[in-house]
Amino acid sequence: MAESSYIVCPHCNSVNRIITGRLVDNPKCGHCKKILFSRHPVELTAKTFTQHINRNDIPVVVDFWASWCGPCKMMAPAYAQATAELEPYVRLVKVNTEKEQALAGQYNIRSIPTLVIFKKGKEVARQPGAMSAEDIVRWVRLSI
Repeated sequence: MAESSYIVCPHCNSVNRIITGRLVDNPKCGHCKKILFSRHPVELTAKTFTQHINRNDIPVVVDFWASWCGPCKMMAPAYAQATAELEPYVRLVKVNTEKEQALAGQYNIRSIPTLVIFKKGKEVARQPGAMSAEDIVRWVRLSI
């Protein structure tokens, strides 16, 4: 039997079971029928965060950011570029710390931007400060 992975839909938050070898075949959500990997970071809220961190079998990289943060704004295009390169084997998401202050506090975010990698619900790496797309991709690949 082929190995499968659980992937949370970025649109409806349903959990989908996908044959791991088919992740590159643009799989669609079994519930809402939208594509599971859009090659763009997914915006998460306190309501959707836990589902994505705990139920995705692939690593999840979280960009904790704020709209007033200059380095966050500068890094946003690089983060989007890294998303396009790392999907479908890694999910990249964003959490606005202005809107989701409780999440920022829960994960002890002291400076922004801060990138945090989660695997199976557990934090495995953290990197504060803005990075280029190449540096993000390299850091993620070395950390997972």
